[in-house]
Amino acid sequence: MGLAQLAAGIGAGLTIIGGALGIGKLAASAMEASGRQPEAAGAIRISMIIAAALIEGIALFALVICFSLISVK
Repeated sequence: MGLAQLAAGIGAGLTIIGGALGIGKLAASAMEASGRQPEAAGAIRISMIIAAALIEGIALFALVICFSLISVK
């Protein structure tokens, strides 16, 4: 049981780090694109929000899997 909790904790930490890096890179790229082409900022913002939602969804799904490891007996 102790190893499952350790694995869940490590997995949850890696999931959060991966999601944060993905959203950070996404936001940096969107800001750079908006700066280079301001007239396309609306379309870039919409695409960024959709991509961020997908990244958050994957991270949430991975967290659920990590925490479900704790309940496995």
